[in-house]
Amino acid sequence: MKHYATALLAFCACWGAALPAQAKVSTDKAAELGGPKLTCLGAEKAGSPGGVPAYSGKFVGSWPGMKGPYGYDPGPYAGEKPLFTINAQNAAQYADKLTDGQKALLQKYPQGYRMLVYASHRDFGTPQWVCDATRQDAVTSEVLHDGMGISGAAGGLPFPFPQSGLEAIWNMINPPRAWTEQALTDIADVYANGSITWGRNKFMVLSLTNDPKQRGSYQDKLNSYFYTSYLLPEREKGFTAVGYQPNDFAHDATQSWQYLPGIRRVREAPEVGFDYPVPPAGMRTVDDDYGFNGSPERYTWKLVGRKEIYVPYNNFRVNDPAIKYKDLVQPNTINPDYVRYELHRVWVLEGDLKPGVRHIYHRRLLYADEDTWLTNWADNYDARGQLYRVNFVNYHYSQECSCYHRGVSVYHDLSASSYEAGYMVNEAGEHWWRINQPLSPEQFSPDAAARAGH
Repeated sequence: MKHYATALLAFCACWGAALPAQAKVSTDKAAELGGPKLTCLGAEKAGSPGGVPAYSGKFVGSWPGMKGPYGYDPGPYAGEKPLFTINAQNAAQYADKLTDGQKALLQKYPQGYRMLVYASHRDFGTPQWVCDATRQDAVTSEVLHDGMGISGAAGGLPFPFPQSGLEAIWNMINPPRAWTEQALTDIADVYANGSITWGRNKFMVLSLTNDPKQRGSYQDKLNSYFYTSYLLPEREKGFTAVGYQPNDFAHDATQSWQYLPGIRRVREAPEVGFDYPVPPAGMRTVDDDYGFNGSPERYTWKLVGRKEIYVPYNNFRVNDPAIKYKDLVQPNTINPDYVRYELHRVWVLEGDLKPGVRHIYHRRLLYADEDTWLTNWADNYDARGQLYRVNFVNYHYSQECSCYHRGVSVYHDLSASSYEAGYMVNEAGEHWWRINQPLSPEQFSPDAAARAGH
C-alpha cells in the first residue's frame, strides 16, 4: 500500500470526477476567446486598479536574453528587486489579498516565513494549437458519466467559460501542461526539531493528451503514463513503479505495476488514492500533488469566483542549480528569499467533503491562476474546521513546452510544525528538468520497472 502511494506521488497528470454540468456555449461566445477582451483560455486581458497588469502574451517559447533551448534559465525578470515584503508585522495591511494559509504561515513562523512581492507580469502566451483546441472545447465539452469523464479536444482547456465548481475542477485537473517530463528530483521532509529526511527519485511522465501531434479526445482511453524509481531513502531504494491513468474513470481505473526489491518481482498494485500518505514521511496525501491531484468525487465543489491574491509566480530562481539545498531547505519553510510572489487574479474553488465518505481534509480551498488554470496555492482544513495543511507550487515558464511547469512544491503541516519540499532539481546536475522530449509507452511498462529495479 505504501509503495502504491509512492507511485501515485510520481504521477503528474491530474485526474478526477464530477457530476454532470452545463458547459457548452454558443459559437459567438467562443469567438470571444483570443479577442480584444479575453485571452484564448478565457482570462480577462485587462489589468485592474489593484495592480494586476494587462495581459500581453508576447513571449511564446522564448524571451529576450534566453540562454538556451532547454535547461535552467533565470528568465526575463531576473534583474528585478522586490517592491515590498509582507511579514507578520504588516500582514493586516494586505489581508484582503492573502489566503488564510498565508496568514497562518506568517503568524506561526514570524521569523521564517515572509513574502517578497515583485512586479506582476502576464507576458507568457499560449501556443496556437492549445488556443484552437480550447475554442473547440468551449462549444463541445461536457461532463459525462456522472462526472467520471469529460468530452472535448484533449490539450485544450475543457471549460474556458466555467459555469460551476464541477467544470472548474476539471479545468484544474486538465490545464495546458507539458507533454513529457524527465528529471532526477529530490525531496526534503523537515521536522519541527529541524531534522531532515531526504528522498530522491528518477521521474518521468508521458501525457498523451498534451502531445500536440497525438492529443486526440478526452474520451480516448489513456491520459498519461507515469514512471518513478527511488534512490533515496535507503528503505525505498530500488522500488520502481510504472502505470497509466485513464481519461474516463467510468471505463477504467489507474493501473500501476511495481518492482519490489524485497521480493525482486514486479506485481500489480492494489487500488489507492485520496488521502493515503505519500513516502518518505507521509507529510502529504496522494491527492495533494499539483495542489490537487486525484478523483474529486468525495467533495462537493463550489466555484467561489475570481479574486486578486498574492501567489507564487514566475519562480525561475528557486530552481537555480547555483542554489544548494543547505541554503534552500531551512526550518519551518523553504528560504523565502528565493520565492517570488506577484499579484494575480485567481479562480477560487471550494471543496466540502460529502456526507458518508472519509478524507483527512474536510474542506479545501484551491487558488488557480486565471491565465493558466494551474493551482498555485491550496488551503486544507481538518474535521474540526481548523486549517491543517497549506501547500503551494512554484511554477516557472518552460521554453521547451511553451507552458508553465512546476518547480519546487511545498507542503506545510501546521499541526506538526513540519513541511515537505518536493520536485527539487537544484542539485540534479545534467538530470535537471527536460520537457517535451520524446518518450514511448514501452518505457512505462512492467518490463521497464523490472529492468530499473535490477
